[in-house]
Amino acid sequence: MNPRHRLALLIGLVLLAGLAALVAIRSAGPSSPGTATVELAEPLETTTTTGLKEPSSSVPADDRKEPSSSVPADERPAGTAPVAAPEDTSAETATAPADSTEEPPVTPAEDPLAADIEADLQVLLDSLTTGLDTEAIVRLGRSGDRRVAWIIADLMRFIPPDSSGLRFAFTELTGVDLGANAWRDATNQLITWDTPAPPGLARWKGGLYTLVELGWAPFFADEDSLIDWRHVTWGGVLIDDRPLNSTHLPCPRGCIPALNDPSLVPASEGDYYPDDAYVFAVSVNGEAVAFPKNMMEVHEMVNITVGGRRLGIPYCTLCGSAQAYFTDVVPDSVRDRLGDAGTFELRTSGLLSRSNKMMYEYHTRSMFDTFTGRAVSGPLREAGVRLPQTTMVTSRWGEWRAANPHTLIVAEDGGLGRSYPEDPLRGRDDDGPIFPIGDWDDRLPVQEKVLGVLVDEGAAPTAVAFPVADAQATLRRGGAVEHEGIVVTLDGGGLRALGPDGAEIPAHEAFWFAWSQFHPGTDLWKPADG
Repeated sequence: MNPRHRLALLIGLVLLAGLAALVAIRSAGPSSPGTATVELAEPLETTTTTGLKEPSSSVPADDRKEPSSSVPADERPAGTAPVAAPEDTSAETATAPADSTEEPPVTPAEDPLAADIEADLQVLLDSLTTGLDTEAIVRLGRSGDRRVAWIIADLMRFIPPDSSGLRFAFTELTGVDLGANAWRDATNQLITWDTPAPPGLARWKGGLYTLVELGWAPFFADEDSLIDWRHVTWGGVLIDDRPLNSTHLPCPRGCIPALNDPSLVPASEGDYYPDDAYVFAVSVNGEAVAFPKNMMEVHEMVNITVGGRRLGIPYCTLCGSAQAYFTDVVPDSVRDRLGDAGTFELRTSGLLSRSNKMMYEYHTRSMFDTFTGRAVSGPLREAGVRLPQTTMVTSRWGEWRAANPHTLIVAEDGGLGRSYPEDPLRGRDDDGPIFPIGDWDDRLPVQEKVLGVLVDEGAAPTAVAFPVADAQATLRRGGAVEHEGIVVTLDGGGLRALGPDGAEIPAHEAFWFAWSQFHPGTDLWKPADG
C-alpha cells in the first residue's frame, strides 16, 4: 500500500493540551486478540531547534525542535505521521548505558534472521498503521536473537515502552533493566556492546522512519550506503527540504531552517552583539565573517560565499561543533545534478548519529557525515565526495573583533527581519548529552571542549586533540602548545593550528565525546605541567 494511503489509517485521536498533552494512537478497527490500543506517554516539552525543554512561548514556533505530533493534524503534509517522543529528557541516563553485569551471547551479524522472526518483524511494522500487534512484540522478546533489540529500541523512540510491552521485550532479549528513559538507555547499551545489526536493519528502520518523514526515504534506499543505521535516531524535527527560493521563509512543518546568504555588516555595526558572547568565525582569502552563536543555535546551518568561495557551515549544538566546508569543489560526474546552482547546498536532515547531526545535500539527497564531510549515501557517495574543510575559530566577539578589525558579522536580524533569543538553548547541554552516544573515551570529561586536528588526511590520518581551556591558558601565559609538529596559536580568543611547514591545518572545536568517537585512539595533548 502506498505510504501516503497507509498514513490515513495511523491516527484515530490526537489530544493536545499544552505541555501536558497526551497523544493517542488507536487501531483503525475493532481490537482483536493480536492488536491493542496504545496510549502514548506525554510528549517532550516544547523544544528549541535542538531539543531543549522550554515554555512554548519562549521561541518562535518555526524554530522549535518538537515532536511532529505537536503539529495540528490539518497542517501535516501527506506522509508525516504524528508520533510521540520519549517519556523523559533528563540528562541523568544520557551518557551511561543501563546497568548490566556482562554482555549476553549474540548471534553473528552475518547469520540470517529466522523465518519466524522476520515474519514477526513484518507483522509488527505493518501493524503500526492498523493497530499495534503487541503479541508480535512478545514473540520477538522471546526470540533469543539479541540483534532484534535494535528494532525494539527504535520503536521505543516513538511508542511508550510500558503499555506496548517493548520494555519487557527488550529486557527478555538482553537481561537489562531499563531506567526512566527506556529508549535512550536501550540504545546506549546496544551501542556500548557494539551489538550487531539484524540483516536488513535499514529496511526495517526505513519502514518506521518514513512513516514520520517521507523525505528520509532516499537515505534508506541506498543499499550501499556507509551509514551505520544502528546509531541513527530521530532528533525531534523534520527534514529541511524548502525550495531554494523559499529559504528566507520559516519551515512550514517543523524543520531546522538553514540560513542562506545572510546579510553581513562591518564590525562597527556589530554592537548589537555582546562582547563576551561567542561567535564562530571563518577567514577565506582575506575576508573574515563572524556568526553569532545564538543565531547558529537557531539555524544550525549556513550556506554563504566568503572570500569568493562557497561554504556550507553546519553547527551541531549537541556535539559543540561548528565546521566550515567548501561546497564549490564539485566532481564533473555529479555537476549536472546541481542544476543552475553549480555548488552543493547543505541542509539539516532531522536525523542524528550518536548525537551528531546528519546533514544532507539538497540537490542529490545524499547524506553526509557532518563530522568528517564524507558523503555516506546517494550519488555523492558513489562519486566519492569528501568536502574539504577550513578552520572555524570559536571566540568571544570582543576578542575576535579586536584581533580582526575588518571582520564582518551577520546582521542582527540575519537579513530575515526576525529576532533571535539571546540564549536559545538555555543550558540544555549543561548536564551531558541528551541523545544516545554509547560508550566514550574517558581520558577527558564527556563534554570537555577540544580543538581537533587531522594531520596527513587520507586512509589513516593522525588525529590530535588539544583541550581548549588548557591550550588557551598555556598560550596566554606565553607558553607553547605543540604536539607532533602541530603548533596551536591564538586568533582573538580562539585557536588555530599550524603544521610543521607553518601552513594552516583545518581545525575546529568539539565536545570530547564527539571528537573521540569519530577519531578513536586520537592523540591527546597535555600541558607540560598537567
